[in-house]
Amino acid sequence: MTRSDTVMNQNKADAHRCDLLIHNVSLATMDYGTSSSASPYGQLEDGVLAVTAGRISWVGAAAEAPEFDATERLDGQRGWLTPGLIDCHTHLVYGGSRAREFEWRLQGVSYEEIARKGGGIVSTVTATRAASEEELFASGLKRLQRLMAEGVTTVEIKSGYGLDTETELRMLRVAGQLADHTGLTVKRTFLGAHAVPAEYKHDPDAYLDIVINEMLPLVAEQKLADAVDVFCEGIGFSPKQTRRLFEAAVKHGLPVKGHVEQLSDLKGAVLAAEFNALSVDHLEYLAEEDLPVLKQAGTVAVMLPGAFYCLRETQLPPIKALFEHNIPVAVSTDLNPGTSPIASLLLAMNQSCVLFGLTPEQALAGTTCHGAKALGLENSKGVLKVGYDADLVLWPIEHPSELSYGINMHRPSKIWLAGQEAK
Repeated sequence: MTRSDTVMNQNKADAHRCDLLIHNVSLATMDYGTSSSASPYGQLEDGVLAVTAGRISWVGAAAEAPEFDATERLDGQRGWLTPGLIDCHTHLVYGGSRAREFEWRLQGVSYEEIARKGGGIVSTVTATRAASEEELFASGLKRLQRLMAEGVTTVEIKSGYGLDTETELRMLRVAGQLADHTGLTVKRTFLGAHAVPAEYKHDPDAYLDIVINEMLPLVAEQKLADAVDVFCEGIGFSPKQTRRLFEAAVKHGLPVKGHVEQLSDLKGAVLAAEFNALSVDHLEYLAEEDLPVLKQAGTVAVMLPGAFYCLRETQLPPIKALFEHNIPVAVSTDLNPGTSPIASLLLAMNQSCVLFGLTPEQALAGTTCHGAKALGLENSKGVLKVGYDADLVLWPIEHPSELSYGINMHRPSKIWLAGQEAK
């Protein structure tokens, strides 16, 4: 062996070994650390990122990068690399369609008449109960693939359209099957307290007893959910009923979330914060004086502009105050058949800017680092940082603001799930 061979072998041994090296790329790390003066998007305009065993093993400026011994090298062609997008609030597993109701409403048919026709949430419950696991999987996969095509690598899926034990468990099993099939990270949320089913409309407490004493123990025993949610509202469940459910969830070791303050201020957000909720969602009627409680609890505020848009709402969430109190604000599609039939997280980002006044940077943070926190994943996803999962999206754009600006203009060049290129 010559001296030059010895030196070459030594240099290779000293090199940073990795499975994948992405270079000639700008990075929107979304890593703000503890500094309030971090650059916009946590950006590095000439960056390098390395992946080893499914996690980010090096990230930084190209000028500071070490030598790499990489199994695969990828030229980012001066595009932008972001964390995989996170849709932290969806109802994408359900049966049937509400498209005809949409048409009827626009033709002037009243909500009362639609209800007499079996419409509204009742129609979705009926269709979901009648659907097999295979049927729910097939329809759910189509919706999930629409999200995946736009760079979503983590998604939350709720139950809540069964409203009986058998169907609620079936929905959660299907959500798990979707994760296994696609390779996406899927967080499952039990939402048995989504609405009072027709057969219990005169005795909602009796239905809640079933949710708490029958459904929830089975969900916990079979490990079908990562959290428990509730629709705390005048047309849903009262704060007193919500407290009962939260107390039961805690006994089963499950964190809580809440659909709260969408239509009125019942102090559901304050109640959720008392239980250190992962997130409170909708929040159009959230009172500013309640924000310190959310801040103290570390609870994420989830904006759902798709529902605001589809329902033609006029009451805006207290966006400015949320940011003034440094409460993390996430953005999600609320993909569901009735009030937000939207399978585009990029559209939800645009809506959050146009309707709620978020900046494109805030919208991207809402679908990356803050979306991760809303699911309890803030230590593994949503940021380009050493040790985090290598869920990555490469975009052929000149600036990350384009992701919120353009409607149906952008698709990823490449997507990686835990360091493996998505097919």
